[in-house]
Formats: sequence, C-alpha cells, structure tokens
Amino acid sequence: MYGRIGKLIAVPGRRDELARIILEGTRDMPGCLAYHVAKDATEPTAMWIHEVWTDREAHTASLRMETVREAMLRGRPLIRGMGDAIETEVVGGHGLAQAS
Repeated sequence: MYGRIGKLIAVPGRRDELARIILEGTRDMPGCLAYHVAKDATEPTAMWIHEVWTDREAHTASLRMETVREAMLRGRPLIRGMGDAIETEVVGGHGLAQAS
C-alpha cells in the first residue's frame, strides 16, 4: 500500500474552511483506503493530510478526478504554504478500508 503524509498551512482564520473543501472533494476515490484531515494541535493554521492508497497509481489517478481538481481549485487561495510531505509504504493498521 502507498501512503502520503503532508502538512498544509492555511491562511489565518481559514483552516476550517480549507478542511471542509478538501473533505468534500475527496469522497469516493477509487483505490483510497483511508483519507484523514487533521488539525495540528499546536499550530492554529496547520493541518495534516494522511492518505493510504492501494498503490501509487491510484493516488496519481485521483488527481485527475473532477471532484478532486475542483477542490484543489477552490482550496488553493486558502493555502498559505506547504510543510513537510513524506511518502510511505503502509504495512497495515486498524481502520483501513479493505482493498478490493
């Protein structure tokens, strides 16, 4: 399984709105086993995106989906910056959707 963990920095006061846009645009993505948006507990403008996919190709394909592209377009003005991003090889975990 392919994983990504990335940090987004929102425009001050707009983090909740950005989180809503991201969550709305990332429903029903083929190959997505988990997609979590989490507010950083210590930085009021930061959030973390945790993704688990069946493989890298499924993640790449999701970036071409109309709903994802629209969310990216709507969310871009609310992003002040990007923090660290890492790719992982997921070996399992509680709560992951089953690969079909």
